[in-house]
Amino acid sequence: MECGIMIVAGLGFRVDADLNSLRTALLLACQERLPDILATAAGKEESAALRALADELALSVTAVPLAQLRAQSTLTHSPTSQAAYGTGSVAEAAALAAVGPNGRLLGQRHISPDRMATCAFAQGHGK
Repeated sequence: MECGIMIVAGLGFRVDADLNSLRTALLLACQERLPDILATAAGKEESAALRALADELALSVTAVPLAQLRAQSTLTHSPTSQAAYGTGSVAEAAALAAVGPNGRLLGQRHISPDRMATCAFAQGHGK
């Protein structure tokens, strides 16, 4: 990997998603390496499952404000996500917003088998 490149894992999840759902979504989305930080929509950052995943991976969590989520162009266009958050994918939008300007998605979101969590990776030079 190029020096200075940051990888962000954006996570979208239902309120009752557990650690296994988040971990599985992240592993499905995982590219060449684990992320440098986790990101999600503001208001979800205190989820016990997300905190457990962050602790397990020794990563910090960035909460992305709704306005920043809505400003991102996502590959996925989920009607549910659009209605609730104003974006086609919380995972994709959170990853892009947290990685900063000129970041790019490393692919579409991945969905945990239980459909409780999604994860997308983005890379960039950070904010």
